[in-house]
Amino acid sequence: MFDAGWDAGLDDEQLAVVTHGEGPLVVLAGAGTGKTRVLTARVAHLLERGVAPERLLLLTFTRRAADDMLGRAARLAGRRHDAERLQGGTFHAVAQRLLATSGEVVGLARHASVLDPEDAADVMDLLRDEHGLAGTERRFPRAATLVDIYSRCVDTRRPLAEVLAVDFPWCHEHQPAIAELCRAYVAHKRARQQVDFGDLLLFWHAALVHPEVGPALAGRFDAVLVDEAQDVNAVQADIVRALRPDGRGLTLVGDDAQAIYGFRGADARHLHQLATAFPDVTVLRLERNFRSLQPVLDVANQVRADLDAGPGRTGGNPSADLDAGPGRTGGGNGAPGRGAIGSLVLRADRPGGRRPQLVRCHDAAGEARAVVDRILDAHQRGTALRDQAVLVRAAHHSDLIELELSARGVPYRKYGGLRFVEAAHVKDFVAAARLLDNPADDVAWFRLLRLHHGVGPARAKAVLGALAPRRGDGGDSAEAVAAAPASARVALAATFAALDAARQLPDPAAQLGALVELLGPLVADRYRDGAARLADLRRLHEAAAAHGDLHDWLAAVTLDPPASCGLPAGPPQLDDDFVVLSTVHSAKGLEWAAVHLPHLVDGAFPSDMAVGSTAGLAEERRLFYVAVTRARDQLTLYTPLRMPHRRHAGDDRHSLAPASRFLDAELMALVEVQHPPPRPPAEPAALPGGPVAVDLDHLWR
Repeated sequence: MFDAGWDAGLDDEQLAVVTHGEGPLVVLAGAGTGKTRVLTARVAHLLERGVAPERLLLLTFTRRAADDMLGRAARLAGRRHDAERLQGGTFHAVAQRLLATSGEVVGLARHASVLDPEDAADVMDLLRDEHGLAGTERRFPRAATLVDIYSRCVDTRRPLAEVLAVDFPWCHEHQPAIAELCRAYVAHKRARQQVDFGDLLLFWHAALVHPEVGPALAGRFDAVLVDEAQDVNAVQADIVRALRPDGRGLTLVGDDAQAIYGFRGADARHLHQLATAFPDVTVLRLERNFRSLQPVLDVANQVRADLDAGPGRTGGNPSADLDAGPGRTGGGNGAPGRGAIGSLVLRADRPGGRRPQLVRCHDAAGEARAVVDRILDAHQRGTALRDQAVLVRAAHHSDLIELELSARGVPYRKYGGLRFVEAAHVKDFVAAARLLDNPADDVAWFRLLRLHHGVGPARAKAVLGALAPRRGDGGDSAEAVAAAPASARVALAATFAALDAARQLPDPAAQLGALVELLGPLVADRYRDGAARLADLRRLHEAAAAHGDLHDWLAAVTLDPPASCGLPAGPPQLDDDFVVLSTVHSAKGLEWAAVHLPHLVDGAFPSDMAVGSTAGLAEERRLFYVAVTRARDQLTLYTPLRMPHRRHAGDDRHSLAPASRFLDAELMALVEVQHPPPRPPAEPAALPGGPVAVDLDHLWR
């Protein structure tokens, strides 16, 4: 026996999951039920049972989740030295690692460049121009939209006509041109050994179903565990099936009610399809909630019941009949046959609690005042600001609340929506490094060329055209330099020479060091804070040198890039307490003592972009469920009576706002309805003299 301890603190439901045998297992893990702890303990138990670390694969949707769980599992099993041998990561990262050694079977060279979404949009932009679709005579989808359309088709395996009709109806008239661009996009990538994120999954699946290579790839693993299985897309579901064709050693952990990434191609129905693919599957449930008090869970359970009973069960909870069929078991409570996902009822581990509140407000401004009033009231009663969150459906729904917080001196931090500090210089460095690994990478060339003074998109395309015959060979660069504007020719010639010299250096560390020197003057010229950004590049060089393999490091930094850079700090934040403002999507997996949910009106939550379809409305309800289950102790809902026609207009035009359809009679019975006290009327002023007469007779003479 190892010095384990993986079973410490597990209840019966959790222990049944952790100690399950080799047969296929589906775990329906409700919000706050200790899913991460259970999955970590199961990995530790498998190690103790004799599964070799390198033959265990954990697939997640974030790198950090995989690293944390695998490291903790190795420690729980008393095998810290085995942590590095455990296999895991995001689907895309694992795909890249496997294809680095087996990609040749699907025609993929080891040095293939990985394109992130911005790179893919650059390729599509080049193709739009080549196909004469970049003009202004008629509106045509932007490059980023075209990449989104392409990815939606690939990730969901739906034909272009269906994707356009359902998700992009305004683009439907351009279907022939879009289809031609998609074909050109595929051909362009293949010719230059480039892969986007979707290609990583497609090639991995293609290798898995290859009659010779596939069994060897799948045979590398004895156990495959998938976290957040409700978020897999069609290709990822096919990969899971190909990894464990008979289901042996497969563990799927997920919660259909938290499937909120349909816009990425995810579909919770795949969890159901994976479960029903194996006749001897076992379904276990985790229903004991360690996070929230029961009054909060009562609301969550009602939202879940509404989801299960909503129109179109496949659009609501697709795993409603997971227990139908032989060999299926119920939850840890020993009650088989409770198959409907709606009967997964969360029960609180902690006693007590007060009913959630629904605050009816006069208008959006009154709602903002009510939210801040209750934040400050909770703070006075002992709840720290940082333990309170305002969760919104869309980032702009918090605009007035931000103004009110600022006016009343309440510090806050906002998460979700757009990133305001993008690490552009990191992408510059990665582009230059990609050219060492793959000189045919025109997207990397396009970015590097535009760093030079006077080289815009049009000039960069001209230089690329001149460079095409032997792209990357400094001896063939004279024509390319001549195609650049005069102001850039000296610097561009130096860039070609430096790249050529870097390729001759003996190891990646030396090559990347040469790139830092190459980029120094370009970064200093492009960015106002060039010195700080150059320091960032030196740190990147150190990290890449420690990694050892240039290609693997490039793939890793593309799949998991920094969200921001290490620029000099601004004014010090001396207040260590602040309210969190976040979109619901960004809040998934987090929790706070008090949660405020404003803007619960139809058209805001649920979004007016989603109510046109049963599936869209069901996803909005699941998003509402996720928001509700972030609260530990207190949940407050807000619904304004009036909403302005335009957010930033200065007029008073408004509409009466219907309360969110999620606030049905059953849910309303579980909350305490409150109306903010009206502002006291102004006292009449005492003025000297008698009444003032208003005479209009002169107007009618």
